[in-house]
Amino acid sequence: MGSAGGALPVLMSVSIPVPVVLFLVLLAPAVGSFLAVLVDRLPRGEDVLRRRSHCRSCGRTLRALDLLPILSFLGSAGRCRHCQAKIPPWTLYLEIAATGAMVLALAAGGGLEQVLFSALFLWLLLALGVCDLLWFRLPDVLTAVLFALVMCAALGGRPGGGLGAEIGDLTSALLGAGAGAVAGTGSFLLLRLGYRALRGREGLGLGDVKLMAGLGAYAGVFDLPLLVLLAALIGLTGGLLPLMRPLLRPLLRSPDKRGGYQQMGRPLGQQALPFGAALCAAAALLWLLRALGLLPG
Repeated sequence: MGSAGGALPVLMSVSIPVPVVLFLVLLAPAVGSFLAVLVDRLPRGEDVLRRRSHCRSCGRTLRALDLLPILSFLGSAGRCRHCQAKIPPWTLYLEIAATGAMVLALAAGGGLEQVLFSALFLWLLLALGVCDLLWFRLPDVLTAVLFALVMCAALGGRPGGGLGAEIGDLTSALLGAGAGAVAGTGSFLLLRLGYRALRGREGLGLGDVKLMAGLGAYAGVFDLPLLVLLAALIGLTGGLLPLMRPLLRPLLRSPDKRGGYQQMGRPLGQQALPFGAALCAAAALLWLLRALGLLPG
């Protein structure tokens, strides 16, 4: 998914027509808007396709002009035009971040297939990471799609973790992805079971175990320790909590909903840290290192 040999700022090396590049960049904010729908509805168990977009406060159905990515939020000053309720700003951040992810995917170079795989990978990491930050949940459908995406890349001959360095090296790519998925899922499952046996309570969510199927397949066996190390550094320092505090504040107000914002006043030792978000951030950093040519893959 990352370009194995090219440096990041190499837009000139993208073998895609300029009109297609412009279309992809313009499409990205709309994808970010859809990611916000997924983050908002999947943990609630709501339909993400058939139910029309509406205001959470007054229930009014939103018009097309209310759904323009980035522009609608800025034009309405982040408020519903019907009831003036505040719109969670993380929806805007997701739209901007999704656009940035597409720009990075294009900057990494390669053909259309490679750019789309990279963009989809980064978009899924965004959705999963924000979902874990806000809800402490990693929806099964998103972790399954992530795993399927990485395995499809392996079927196309893309290496899972350095075992195959050339496009079309199908056997090595599948071995790398498969071994990484087994190693990632297996190690995290053992950690989950071991912690519960030693402490008598859950210390690692099952969603994190499922997430490691896709992330392990992407990292491969050789880069899996680096992925976990990066995630541990991000998670254990609590770096995500203060950085993402503005995102957490507006979303969850109901006392029966469990989310990061409700835990911000607790001592760090009593907080359930969103380690899935740290894993997603580490995977994005791993993608960037590969795109820069600093790591094989």
